Amino acid sequence: MLPTFVIFLREGVEASMIVAILLAYLARSGHREYFKDVYAGVAAALALAFGGGAAAFLLIRTYEGSRAQTIFETATFLLACGVLTYMTFWMHSHARSLSRELKARADQAMGRGARFSLALVAFQAVGREGLETVVFTLAIFFAASGAGGNFAASVPAAALGAGLGVLVALVIAYIVYRLGHRLNLGRFFQVVGSLLMLFAAGLLADAIENLQQLHWLPLLAHPLWNTSSWLTEGGALGDILHTFLGYASQPTGLQVVVYWVYVLSAVGGFYWISGRHRPARAAAAPAPG
Repeated sequence: MLPTFVIFLREGVEASMIVAILLAYLARSGHREYFKDVYAGVAAALALAFGGGAAAFLLIRTYEGSRAQTIFETATFLLACGVLTYMTFWMHSHARSLSRELKARADQAMGRGARFSLALVAFQAVGREGLETVVFTLAIFFAASGAGGNFAASVPAAALGAGLGVLVALVIAYIVYRLGHRLNLGRFFQVVGSLLMLFAAGLLADAIENLQQLHWLPLLAHPLWNTSSWLTEGGALGDILHTFLGYASQPTGLQVVVYWVYVLSAVGGFYWISGRHRPARAAAAPAPG
């Protein structure tokens, strides 16, 4: 539940924030008649993401427990880790200019046939986040089933977390629509991005475990310790820690090495870049008075 809450909160905030910025700009420029076209683009994107996710879920369930599923989920772990890392750094670097870029795209859209073009802007923005969310959700299901659970049995808790995440994201989007630039969205994405990179590190460790089970990566394949006697991956707390942080009761040497190399390089690099940008912004700010 917790991983899907954070994923849907983060993706929901980004997608709904984009829609909120578009709607706010259209309202302030006197073009409320185009709201329905933005809504149409959002609806089409959500239908594509939901349909694709449902199809992928039903397809993979037919291979549950097989070698094909292990290979597919390994690819999903690696893809989700890569996309999570990329989007976290991308949003950090574009958060301050996102509103300006969207307004420019809206101006271009209204200049070349507004109805379809604005729907396409909304479709592209929300569709990208929706497809990313499908990948992350599948990775969460795989991680939960790999922790001693069942692929299909993880759906109700994941759906509850997703619903709560979307609900909170919509509240934040409404606040963005009402308050606009007064919210520190950069700080929000920094905190949530850091949490998601820890989640990505866990996915990477799961991918390493699968590769070693497939005998494709035999290096450092022996477990370093065994903590299953006091915290199993199949228990409530162990399941949360495994799905969200990559906890393993019997991690191999390569899992531990890869996990900490990723955490130190990705999270450390993220905050190092943040520290570099902060003094630059402060120096560029105009003096009061």
